[in-house]
Formats: sequence, structure tokens, C-alpha cells
Amino acid sequence: MTTVEIDELRGFVVGLPKAELHLHIEGTLEPEMMLALAERNGLPSPYPDAEAARRAYDFADLQAFLDLYYAGAAVLITERDFYDLTWAYLERAHADGVVHTEIFFDPQTHTSRGIPFATVIHGITRALRDGEDQLGITYRIIMCFLRHLSEADAFEAWKEAQPFLDVIDGVGLDSGEKGNPPSKFTDVYEAARSAGIRLVAHAGEEGPPEYILQALDILHVERVDHGEKAWLDGHLVRRLVDEQIPLTMCPLSNQRLQVTPDLRTHPLKLLLEAGVLVTINSDDPAYFGGYVADNYVAAALALELTREQLRTIAQNSLIASWRDTPRRTHH
Repeated sequence: MTTVEIDELRGFVVGLPKAELHLHIEGTLEPEMMLALAERNGLPSPYPDAEAARRAYDFADLQAFLDLYYAGAAVLITERDFYDLTWAYLERAHADGVVHTEIFFDPQTHTSRGIPFATVIHGITRALRDGEDQLGITYRIIMCFLRHLSEADAFEAWKEAQPFLDVIDGVGLDSGEKGNPPSKFTDVYEAARSAGIRLVAHAGEEGPPEYILQALDILHVERVDHGEKAWLDGHLVRRLVDEQIPLTMCPLSNQRLQVTPDLRTHPLKLLLEAGVLVTINSDDPAYFGGYVADNYVAAALALELTREQLRTIAQNSLIASWRDTPRRTHH
């Protein structure tokens, strides 16, 4: 494609009303903001400059990324920090045509550093409310458990969340997947389900199709985050189609983390054509080189997606979202 054609493709993508359903708010911490917050909070600068930070974002695998991700999050201290982080994401999402977002946040990443749960949730929710009022972006909030920690640690996070369940719509499961199957968190997910909280989980990114099955049958999730490995199991693909279970896929993340180093081999198009409710999202865009429109464009170019397929993916994101039905139908 020529530069002009790519610009036209991007304009088409931005013009599609879409929901972003797989977005870690801590993963939107751009190097410039990381350095500014470190200075504002009197912390040592984690990198000499923003370009040095970007050069460090060269990951061999998920764990290499997570090491930098958690180190970067250490600059988030005050409610204002979490507000500024969330607001900066909302401005970028608005520019990409996002009309609804369902963001993940990792309370354990912050409470383990002595940051109160209330500081985190108040800063995020205040920005999200302002984003709805000023940008028209509706939202839901999903609290994630860190799967490399124990279920006992997850229960502690769940306990701390109790005063804020009126603003927490769902729970999720993220962090290092290898060796941490969904079944490890059976009881805490059952506690959340009993409380009326909606359930999602990362599965099938680095883990096998069996992890997706565990997420569905043991954790009882209604949406699978990532799910690339589903393509390896034909019975699982048919189930995803029959039950219309959404996958929140993140092409540039998969490329940067070496899950699918060559996007031309990504299973997104095959799953879409099989009838799976596939969506495109940005995951941790500050680290993976692109927000949601960048992911749509990259997938379109690598997989030769048609504009009708891109339109279907955007529609899928609204169908799979937890947005109020009248607004979802309107878009």
C-alpha cells in the first residue's frame, strides 16, 4: 500500500465507532509521563530520557515485558497521577474513534508498594467520569488479579475492593500465564461471581488451549482476553462460535512479545472467518507501539482484512461490550 492508501485506511478505521475491551491502564504510561511523574513525586528517574526508555522496550517474551511494566508503575503515587494517566489514555482513545472502554487495573501492583486502594480507584474513576462528560466515552472498570501471585493474595485484593464494588464492574486475570493456570483462582472467582461481578480472564496467550477451557469451565468467564491459542483446538473454535464467546485480541502486543512475531501468521483472520466474535484492542499501548487504531491498521495490512471485516470487528467490540444496550445498538 502507498502512504496515501494507508492514511485512507487509518481514516476509515478511526471513523468506525468501537469499544476497547482489553486495555491495561498502567500499560498506557508513556515514557514522557513516566519521567514527568518521577520528577513530580521526587523519585529517581528510571531512564535518562524518553528515547532511552523506548529503546528498553525490546521484549523477548511476556515476562521480560512484565519486569519493565511493574518497574514503570512505581512512579504512580497519588490520586492525581492515576487521574492524569487515565485522562491521557482517554484523549488518545477518543482520537481513535473509541466510544466505550473497559479498562483493566492492577490493584496489587500498587497496594504492594503501600499505595492505598482508594487512591488508585478514585483517580481512575474521576478521569473516566470526566471522559464520559467531556469526550462522550462510556466505560466499565475491571479489577485484575495478578496470576503470578497466590490465590490468597488475590483474596486479599478482593477484600480491599469491597468498599468500591459499586464502581467495579468485573474481575480479570493477568500477568505471567506460564505455569499459572486459571484453575489456580477457582475460589476467588467464585466469590466474585457470587457477589454479582462479571468475569473475564487472560487465557491462551502463552498458555495452551486448555487454559481457555479452564477459564470457561472453571472460572465461568463470559469473555476471553487474548485467546490466540484457541486456533489450535478445532472443538474449542466451534464452541467459541456456537456460544459467541468474545476474544479480545491484541495484534501488536502479540507481535512485540513474540507470541506471533510475524503478524501475517496471526490467527485473528482465520478465527473471524470461522465465525468467532473477534475484537481488536491495544493491551499495553505505551509499551507495544500502538493504540487501538494502530492495531486495526497493522492487522489489516498484515492479514489483508477487507473494510467489511474491519467494520465487523468494530461491531463485534460493541456487541461484546458491557455497554448499555440502547447506546450499543445506536452505534
